[in-house]
Amino acid sequence: MNQGLFAREFLFALYVIVQAALIVRVLLRPHREPSSRIAWIVVIIVVPLLGILSYLLLGETNIGRRRVARMRTVLARLPGLADVSGMEAANLQADVPQSYAHLFQLGKTVNGFDPVGGNRAHLTEDSNAGIAAMVADIDAAQDHVHLLFYIWLADNNGCKVVEALKRAAKRGVTCRAMADGLGSRIMIGSKHWQAMRTAGVNLATALPIGNPLLRPLKGRIDLRNHRKIVVVDNHITYCGSQNCADPEFLIKAEFAPWVDALMRFEGPIARQNQYLFISDWEVETGEDISSLLRQPFPPTQPGFTAQVVGTGPTVRNSAMPEMFETLMYTARRELVITTPYYVPDEPMQTALCASARRGVETTIVFPARNDSWIVAAASRSYYADLLAAGVRIFEYEGGLLHTKSLTLDGDLTLIGSANMDRRSFELNYENNILFCDRALTTDMRQRQDSYIASSRPVTIDMVEQWTWQHRLWNNAIGMFGPVL
Repeated sequence: MNQGLFAREFLFALYVIVQAALIVRVLLRPHREPSSRIAWIVVIIVVPLLGILSYLLLGETNIGRRRVARMRTVLARLPGLADVSGMEAANLQADVPQSYAHLFQLGKTVNGFDPVGGNRAHLTEDSNAGIAAMVADIDAAQDHVHLLFYIWLADNNGCKVVEALKRAAKRGVTCRAMADGLGSRIMIGSKHWQAMRTAGVNLATALPIGNPLLRPLKGRIDLRNHRKIVVVDNHITYCGSQNCADPEFLIKAEFAPWVDALMRFEGPIARQNQYLFISDWEVETGEDISSLLRQPFPPTQPGFTAQVVGTGPTVRNSAMPEMFETLMYTARRELVITTPYYVPDEPMQTALCASARRGVETTIVFPARNDSWIVAAASRSYYADLLAAGVRIFEYEGGLLHTKSLTLDGDLTLIGSANMDRRSFELNYENNILFCDRALTTDMRQRQDSYIASSRPVTIDMVEQWTWQHRLWNNAIGMFGPVL
């Protein structure tokens, strides 16, 4: 009896020691907001054992020491970023209005990329048209095709890209394709993946999971490569929210269609997306293909200014929120945002509210039905404050609005893979392009208007009529936003 009591007391004391040690670690962990520290301390204390296990698995942005070391080695041997930007050519000089110069300066601090001129682009009509354009470019490729997707499905569109890569490899084009180990696990395990390898396509898995039980020892399993990059012959690239899949998105068909925006770019900006792809490829494969970044630029026509902003767990953790917030504070007339996932930090929520309060017509569009019920509840916990500040909120009813876009004063657009949530800020590798062009921004703005036309407006009266249970649920989930 005494032995049993002693064992229980010993285990309880051990539990308290572990709990206290983790709380101290939470408090000492660098680059963490006070709200995040508080949320994790509450989880560790209130949820016995599970809270401790949750923190050990998910509490820290740990991608693994070996991977960090490999990334540093790869970046050290890549050519200088000024060479990649190609500023030695006069017609590539960026033409940036003084009122927006600080935005591109901020972007440069993320990856070192200078804004470059001489770019052209168009917004594809829809997801199917975007895939069709990719396939056409792959079929026309003469030297190489590079492709990276977070989600690549073995559906109609996914297999169209598979077949295009096989055709390109057969005619001697060097094809390199990479997909995230979690998001594209179905494709990676399919016969199509092996068929590409057999056809001569060079393949790699981004952030492979391996043994799920041992994977946490190498870094967090939920740190993913969320980028969507296609580069063809060093001068064509794509950027947007589009995964390599049908809009019907069969793995989550109940939320379909998935509504995306994708832009096809030509010009020097492709070299910056190429840099992101090569750095990811070399980390996973060890193949040195940095010579592609040293190739001379082909003759370039006049065009608009653009800059790649690539973020991730090996880039400073504040990079993406800083970009969003600075864009919000820069707006003077109009700010329109579309995002499927909104779990902001406090400065971002403040910046969005401040935009509306100083007279900027501020609009944000969410999907009416979200594939993540947790994120949906957390997002709605912010509605009351946004509406009180004067932000117009719409919920898109034509499917799952997956487009991540921001337009500013009819002049600037930010488009890419980053959501406005903690995962995109701290955990995922993302790629975005910031550009200054009134004509292309008008096209993006019209696409945003088409989303609004298919949306229901959310009003203060609607939010105030939510039941107390509904508000309790949303706010309780939102309280844990820092750990989501």
